[in-house]
Parts: sequence; C-alpha cells; structure tokens
Amino acid sequence: MDTQCFYVYILCCENGSYYTGYTTDLKRRYREHARGTRKSKFTRSFKPLAIAQFWTIDSDKRLAMRVEKHIKKLTRKDKERLILRPELLLAEFPAIKHK
Repeated sequence: MDTQCFYVYILCCENGSYYTGYTTDLKRRYREHARGTRKSKFTRSFKPLAIAQFWTIDSDKRLAMRVEKHIKKLTRKDKERLILRPELLLAEFPAIKHK
C-alpha cells in the first residue's frame, strides 16, 4: 500500500507577506497559487515569489493540518525564524521531516 505524502509550506508573496498551506503535490499547488487558481483568495491578490520553506509528513493529513494551523498562528518574526531554521519545527512536531 502506498503512503501519501503531505507537504506543509510557506510561500513568500509579492507584498512581503507569508502564506502557509498544505498539499499532496507541492509543485502543482505552487503553480496554482502562481496562476491565481483554486481556493486561495490571498495568493490571487498577492502572487507568490517563491517557496520559502517546506516540510514533509508521511500519510497523516491531520498532522499536516495541525502543523499548518500552528504556523499560521505564528508571528511574522517566528515564521522568518522557521524559514531560516526549519529544524525548529521538528521539536514541536517530531513526526515531520524537513525536505
């Protein structure tokens, strides 16, 4: 049985803000954000410039959702710290992997 991999990611957007999400296909989802398609109203208004950071989670959608929610609640300064030192997230969520 194949296990599904989830990605939790932070995008750097053209207005200098960060957008956080999760997906099963990081490349496809980034293209959708860049084109302004699908659900994200935010990235339709503020296009992503790059994937600033991402983590992988094996076969646990609930964990991916929890990690996404955790990151979204962080301050800008804390998000920047995570982008520079992605391993910091592993202390709180040991089941995730950085790249």
